[in-house]
Amino acid sequence: MAQFLEAVDYQAKDAAESFVRSLHETGFGVLKNHPILEQQVREIYSAWQAFFNSDRKSEFAYNVGTQDGFFSSKISETAKGHSVKDIKEYYHYYPWGQCPQELRPQLQAYYDAASSLASELLTWVEEYSPPEVKGLYREALSHMIKDSEQTLLRVLHYPPFSGHEDAGAIRAAAHGDINLLTVLPAASEPGLQVLTKSDEWMDVPAEFGNLIVNIGDMLQEASGGYFPSTIHRVINPVGGQTQKSRISLPLFLHPRPDVVLSDRYTADSYLKERLRELGVI
Repeated sequence: MAQFLEAVDYQAKDAAESFVRSLHETGFGVLKNHPILEQQVREIYSAWQAFFNSDRKSEFAYNVGTQDGFFSSKISETAKGHSVKDIKEYYHYYPWGQCPQELRPQLQAYYDAASSLASELLTWVEEYSPPEVKGLYREALSHMIKDSEQTLLRVLHYPPFSGHEDAGAIRAAAHGDINLLTVLPAASEPGLQVLTKSDEWMDVPAEFGNLIVNIGDMLQEASGGYFPSTIHRVINPVGGQTQKSRISLPLFLHPRPDVVLSDRYTADSYLKERLRELGVI
């Protein structure tokens, strides 16, 4: 399986332009030499692997109304257009939500760092949007997330395979993200793929230290389709890799509920429509 994305050096003079070009052409961008610390990510992966391996996780069951907390594999998402649940469990972290106390400081520090970088990336996107696309934005992109309490950090655990998985189930079925931008460090194991315009599945560079960014449906809506929300998936491991967990840490950048995305949607109406499609509300 080939790769089709080249990592953009965050420190390079043309970083913003090159990165936004990649987002426009593919819906994805990859950054290297960025401000997110590798050691910080490693420590989070290790701490949350222990959490998912423990029975404590059931003490933090998700709140249906607020969508924070632990989602077991039994209530995991079913991707839009699919009938089988993904093979995963996950934890939804919001600064205002529930979280094991010993894990909160570490996770909040990452949330703050990743949110700050994501805000900068939104300014890049706006700066290098063509005039006709800029004219579609109802407010500055970076302002859409100002004071938003909806930005979500998800700690994902794809467990080792037991041999009893549902027929046709994969770790994450093909889907698009709902939000503006998704920012995630390379996962603990490979498997992320993106569907190209020519309907080929291609591997996203999985080198640890890379930061992967993809367009969400809300930014596609706000940009009139100029920035495509590209379909992606996490494929099942093979051979000895089936006995390894995979930990991933996506930050889903969400605007305030009142933000107007287009003539058709506010951020709130769009989010609720998609959550109903996913079967989680």
